[in-house]
Amino acid sequence: MKRGLAAFCIAAAAAVALPHVARAQDDLVNKIINRPPVTAWQLQGISGKPNVRNDAAVQYGKALRVDVPGKGEHRWSIAASNPIDKPVKAGDNLVLAFWARLEKGENGATTATLPYNSVQMSHEPYTALFSAPATIGPEWKMVEIKGKADRAYAAGDLNVSIHLATAKQTVDLGPVFVLDMGP
Repeated sequence: MKRGLAAFCIAAAAAVALPHVARAQDDLVNKIINRPPVTAWQLQGISGKPNVRNDAAVQYGKALRVDVPGKGEHRWSIAASNPIDKPVKAGDNLVLAFWARLEKGENGATTATLPYNSVQMSHEPYTALFSAPATIGPEWKMVEIKGKADRAYAAGDLNVSIHLATAKQTVDLGPVFVLDMGP
């Protein structure tokens, strides 16, 4: 699927020129159930508003820079979330894909592990449908995690959650996509 999502990104650029590519892109676009732009990221645990910056190296050319002051009491002490605006049916296959990079690591580290990247309930008990860790470095990386809905969820009952409070670090987040690929 990672190749498929990368192809989606390339197809978005080619869609203007090739009508059959535009149709394929439309099929994938219709499967997006969240708001992908970086301005839709919501941050918890940080005072002030993080910077949205221009970055031509990431899809859509914008990134959210998150300065994490240090390891938190809990890895979720600082977290980024993104709401899922559409309902999900039981048994639907979901794909979480987001762009991320490490701008600055603690003590010069060139990689960092984001320990928890999930689609989860947006309210208590915040149960994850699925999650996985991801390692990021100085180059943009599309992280892709797959899972399945255990039951039906109403619009707004789910969100994306990424835990960031693992070290003193600066993380750039790009667009985030949650695709509902159906049963």
